[in-house]
Amino acid sequence: MKVFLTGATGFVGAHVAKSLAEQGAELRLLVRPTSKLSNLEGVPAETVVGDLLQPEGLRSSMRGCDVLMHVAADYRLWVREPETMYASNVEGTRALLRIAHEEGVRRVVCTSSVATMGFKEDGTIVDETTPVSLADMVGHYKRSKFLGEQVAIEAARAGQPVMILNPTTPIGPQDIKPTPTGRIIVDFLNKKFPAYVDTGLNLVDVREVARAHVAALEKGRPGERYILGGENLTLKQILDKMSAITGLPSPTMKVPHNVAMAFAFFDETWTGKMRGKEPRATVEAVRMGKKKMFASSAKAQRELGFRVIPVYEALRAAIDWFRAHGYAPSA
Repeated sequence: MKVFLTGATGFVGAHVAKSLAEQGAELRLLVRPTSKLSNLEGVPAETVVGDLLQPEGLRSSMRGCDVLMHVAADYRLWVREPETMYASNVEGTRALLRIAHEEGVRRVVCTSSVATMGFKEDGTIVDETTPVSLADMVGHYKRSKFLGEQVAIEAARAGQPVMILNPTTPIGPQDIKPTPTGRIIVDFLNKKFPAYVDTGLNLVDVREVARAHVAALEKGRPGERYILGGENLTLKQILDKMSAITGLPSPTMKVPHNVAMAFAFFDETWTGKMRGKEPRATVEAVRMGKKKMFASSAKAQRELGFRVIPVYEALRAAIDWFRAHGYAPSA
């Protein structure tokens, strides 16, 4: 089985590459000229240099592949030029699927996000059938992922064998960037998390997410979405778990959303717009935080053999990795 994999140098993509390699897949990995390749050390694979913003340049690399595994995404909660995010997450996906169809690729897995689901402020546990629309999407990242997912669904309706996976909030080792969730862990380890807001996330072990990508090739149904999640936890519960692992104190002060919003607006204006740097807090993140992102993975359990496991070990692995690689002081 020959697989063309996008996003392989990223957090989820690197774990997907390893899982595919363990199953004997022949890998062709898309990397950008500026990509750091450290996450791919020890993974037997061919790398090709390209960019989703120039998709036609990827045609020859996709030719002869049995599978397209599209994991790459522009994942940022603050962006100065949102047009680039839409070009990558929406139009890049559209072009990749078109080229895969034209080149006779037999199976396609698109990695979307649980962010495209219809979450509620009351913490209702949602699934793939919960009603949702573009109007429910907060911010450019969510909107671009929702629109990109619709492109994949439309391709499946037209007869292309496309499956969509919706990871919740992956955690674990090798979060090299780190992701917004990884930054929560890093800030906690660096004692830069003095307070918390009343929000909730579903945390999932990134290694289980990667295994589900491999399983989807055999068991996934075209046109279907599959939530890949773990534990539904409030932010306070997550912080308490990290405190239990590290011995560091968990914050006890809860900040109202309106106070957090005011700080985010100031940080985004001063740090982002005036200094040109990425702010620590964003208005989009605070708005997203009003909804508890609790989700069920029952469908993936039934159809893909996905495992929902406690996140303690994944949290510990993430903490150990961040410490070992200089993101935070060692224990």
